[in-house]
Amino acid sequence: MAERAADRPSLLIVDDEEIVRESLGGWFQDEGYEVGSCASAREGLIRIQERAWDVCLVDIKMPGMDGLELQRRFVEIAPDMPVIVMTAYASVETAVSALKSGAFDYIVKPFDPEDLARLVAKALEVRRLKHENRVLRERIEDEAPIERIVGDGPEMARVKELIRTVGPTDSTVLIEGESGTGKELVARAIHGLSPRRYMPLVIVNCGALPEALLEAELFGHEKGAFTGAHQRRKGKIEIADGGTLFLDEVGEIPAKMQVDLLRVLEDRSFTRVGGNKTLQSDFRVVAATNRPLEEMVEAGIFRRDLYYRLNVVRLALPPLRARRSDIPQLAEALRERLAHSMNKKFTGFAPEAMETLVGHSWPGNVRELENAIERAMVVGTPPLIRARDLPLGAAPRAEGPAGGPKSLADMERIHLQRVLEETGWNISRAARELDIDRTTLYAKIRRYGLERQGMIEE
Repeated sequence: MAERAADRPSLLIVDDEEIVRESLGGWFQDEGYEVGSCASAREGLIRIQERAWDVCLVDIKMPGMDGLELQRRFVEIAPDMPVIVMTAYASVETAVSALKSGAFDYIVKPFDPEDLARLVAKALEVRRLKHENRVLRERIEDEAPIERIVGDGPEMARVKELIRTVGPTDSTVLIEGESGTGKELVARAIHGLSPRRYMPLVIVNCGALPEALLEAELFGHEKGAFTGAHQRRKGKIEIADGGTLFLDEVGEIPAKMQVDLLRVLEDRSFTRVGGNKTLQSDFRVVAATNRPLEEMVEAGIFRRDLYYRLNVVRLALPPLRARRSDIPQLAEALRERLAHSMNKKFTGFAPEAMETLVGHSWPGNVRELENAIERAMVVGTPPLIRARDLPLGAAPRAEGPAGGPKSLADMERIHLQRVLEETGWNISRAARELDIDRTTLYAKIRRYGLERQGMIEE
């Protein structure tokens, strides 16, 4: 038999009637299928072990081993191959029995070739989807999300141990840490270790949207609920059904929204904006914040009951300056990834460059480290990243005040960069925290050369 063409679906026909094999074989060959045929169940067993087939047509009434027994054996030998049984009117009950033992479907003789063709096409599509789903599951399992968290020092070892412990549970997790410490990466690792990992991880940046938009983003809205609501839209809570809802920067949620969110977390029920129907969503909650929620509770800014609802398992991420032993490993991992994405042939760091990285205070944490390495690879010359290519000259060093900034301008630049990093480069939020208007903030950003991609404007 000719070798199978990679782009042609293959079909095996098992029927003791020659006229059936020839007519079906010719018809499906004309439709672009690669066709094989057998006159007996025993021959079919031999053919199925010689090579893989995409779908199989089996007649039930055959001498010797009947099609029902053959179908059962096919399920054991090639469980991914859909089997369609062909039967006469008197054998419908037998065909139903075949379905219960694993056949894809059955068709009654005499049949219309068009009906059979549609059934075969449906079987092929189901087989394709099952294959894609299996590949996706294997890919998700192989990714081992916790392994993407770089760092072997004692601080990160404790973090990884807690992730492994809490990941497989359904408990709510509150991740605390400065901006740029990798809170979203940890949330992805928790989701990736949970039974919900094949369902979506839905991310909501609570600090990036005004209150009205955040409400619609979380709960969804009905058509006509507000100006511009031209059609019904599902919210992130509804989309997260079966998966994980990641509430990033949860400390930025306004007071009214805190009440609404608490109600959802208590019974997993909600109502779309502009609607009156109560909906249910089964989701796990992982929240993150770079603000001191406990202090905000004492100050009356954050609801105590919501804090306790979120703070079931607390996971504190250390700042980069508190785990300096991890900086060489982190820097190498970032260099390797950036070199690949930027198509740059940097193979490592010069000794003085690595010394500079380890000695820097990193107010922007891992995000600042990544930006510094990216900038060095833009302005530097391969194969090594050198200290002069790193944008860290004016930053305060780990050795203390003697190595810190000397001028007021240096101090202002460092403070601006720290606030921008802490607010995720959200210009409106940064301006509010600095108590200046956005125009002034933009002018200072340009003055100190702090422009970067990903700045958020409200």
